[in-house]
Amino acid sequence: MYFRAFHGVPESVRSPDGLPIGAVRGFLDAISRMLTDHPATDLVACFDEDWRPEWRVALIPEYKAHRVDESAGDEFEEEVPDALVPQVPIIEEVLDAIGIARIGAEGFEADDVIGTLAVASKIPVDIVTGDRDLFQLVDDDRSVNVLYIGKGFAKVERVDNAWVVNKYGIPASSYADFAVLRGDPSDGLPGVRGVGDKSAAAVINEFATIENLLEALDQ
Repeated sequence: MYFRAFHGVPESVRSPDGLPIGAVRGFLDAISRMLTDHPATDLVACFDEDWRPEWRVALIPEYKAHRVDESAGDEFEEEVPDALVPQVPIIEEVLDAIGIARIGAEGFEADDVIGTLAVASKIPVDIVTGDRDLFQLVDDDRSVNVLYIGKGFAKVERVDNAWVVNKYGIPASSYADFAVLRGDPSDGLPGVRGVGDKSAAAVINEFATIENLLEALDQ
């Protein structure tokens, strides 16, 4: 969210001492708007403790490789705009000051934390994200929805199972397998060669899961 806020607010927005704070302002404005339009009883901000976990890279070496900051040497740090770097600690301080919980898990990404919380929750959940991967968590029976900010904070879409079916032609419960077949260039994840959204949906609708597909390869 703060990456989106950074790119959505001019760098000319600065503190009295000249520090760029556009991301801070945009991030807080987005939270305010979200809570106005989608009131919540509980709120948590999930952070990457590891934006590119080693265990994921061991599985797929290409994972986020195109987003590595090569100037960081062997640290494999994420490329972050220079003007955003000093704003992240301020965002964390502001969240603490206004009482919004911050959670991360060593060796895991924010998405992993969001998934864990959503699956374990005993109350309805709205996941605020611009990441389509989290569509796999949508569960109408448990009232788990995604508030998708892919088109910006002013154009939030509430994603439920019907939304996923209408958009991709598959149920939300099949989204992970669908995404594996299609791949995700934004994260450097290769899909099956020649398979796009439509063909991935057709395969999922016929075989339901990748496991079933692998068992049926001889067909």
